[in-house]
Amino acid sequence: MRPVFIFVNDTTNIILKRSILTIFLIICCHAKLPAQDKALFPATEKGKLIYQNTLSAGNTLHDWVMEGPGKLEFKNGWMEMYAPDKKWDHVFWCPQEFPSSFIAEWDVQNLYTEEGLLIIFFAATGDQGQSIFDPGMPARDGTFKYYNKGRINCYHISYYANNPKLPDRDNSHLRKDPLFAMLQTGKEGIPTKSAAVHHIRLIKNKAHIIMLVDDRKIIDYEDDGKTFGPVYQSGRIGFRQMRWSHCRYKNFKVWEIKNS
Repeated sequence: MRPVFIFVNDTTNIILKRSILTIFLIICCHAKLPAQDKALFPATEKGKLIYQNTLSAGNTLHDWVMEGPGKLEFKNGWMEMYAPDKKWDHVFWCPQEFPSSFIAEWDVQNLYTEEGLLIIFFAATGDQGQSIFDPGMPARDGTFKYYNKGRINCYHISYYANNPKLPDRDNSHLRKDPLFAMLQTGKEGIPTKSAAVHHIRLIKNKAHIIMLVDDRKIIDYEDDGKTFGPVYQSGRIGFRQMRWSHCRYKNFKVWEIKNS
């Protein structure tokens, strides 16, 4: 039998290399994920449900606190929040104090995608550990300086950012107040032009903070308790909107973390 010779020219060689690269990428994409990527992090199983509010009617929110000119409307099982005539920024506080470890979830939909910015405050206390509603605390009207550079200790995450001064920001920020210290620049939260309903999950396991948008992790950070002061523990949760924002919310729930 005569030997068979295969002649490989430059074109064939390029095709073979591309084929090998394609096969390699397919194998990598189907490889097993590391253990740390399969779970958010250890011990995040939901424990006891400690707070829930459908946010569907005003009579369920009589003890919540609005700071600034935010207005609420209730339609089709949702709570809409906005400032009439885009007057000013506003913060809507849940009255309950939450433990140092919790899982919070809610649904949100942007009704005005042209501009706006959403922030969640959490682990919020006064600067001496007192309630943020303590009579000795300065009055607040939604102006940002009272929250990020005032007398409130808290973390905050901007998970939708379309400020007209900095439009279409494609990342999220985790900060520690009142230093306004940037702890992490994360992935984009709610896409700036999205009018879809998004499910938000915020996890605080003592010093470890994670946020997910539709099960997509955008923040994952552990506060070392040294660089920017002690880890913040228990405290309140507040929903902040910049003046241009018009969003609706529903199904706010908070659980303890099991065995935390």
